[in-house]
Amino acid sequence: MRISIIIPVLNEEANIPGLLSHLQDSGDAEILVVDGGSRDRSRDLVRERGVRLLLSPPGRGRQQNMGAGAATGDTLLFLHSDTRLPCDWMDHVGQTLARPGVAAGAFRFALDGRGPAYRFIEQGANLRARLLQYPWGDQALFLGKEMFRKAGGFPDQPLLEELVLLRRLKHYGRIAIADATAVTSARRWQQRGMVRTTLLNQLILAGFLCGVDPERLAALYGRVR
Repeated sequence: MRISIIIPVLNEEANIPGLLSHLQDSGDAEILVVDGGSRDRSRDLVRERGVRLLLSPPGRGRQQNMGAGAATGDTLLFLHSDTRLPCDWMDHVGQTLARPGVAAGAFRFALDGRGPAYRFIEQGANLRARLLQYPWGDQALFLGKEMFRKAGGFPDQPLLEELVLLRRLKHYGRIAIADATAVTSARRWQQRGMVRTTLLNQLILAGFLCGVDPERLAALYGRVR
């Protein structure tokens, strides 16, 4: 199995050095960073690390599709720049995709914030991911490149691109959760408020499941946040 890690970024100079160091130390995988028009030092930092850099129009779905198209691996892993994988992540990717009837996988969700409120958020997110098979993008979706192609890749829309892809993938098999945890930054909850951010996330997900147009949900997300 050859894994290609695809990282969409936009003005992420604060996260890139630590992320790339972690990935380069934890496994032999192809790393592709797809920049959507950063105005900070993101591109320079990627080049300094000797990592392949692709330039894309803005939009996470577009960026991830570009990375998938350029990847040489037979397995794709889509990673947000503020998420850290477990040290043995490569083993868990292989083990999860080898389960019978699995189309794609993701890691358990955890936040780097301290306190019982963060643990409550984690429990809710992990329960939702297992029951509904809709993990968030923070959970590092992974799947075979051929399966990604069959499902049509990410849609070109401003929000919920991962959930649309997951809905398509569920026609081919289960979305399994690995027996390992990816830790993501709690910055959104800290900047916007824990209750506000959690309720907004659930409202957006409920709207998606009820068939509300993603453009309308993106407009709501932009107004409320």
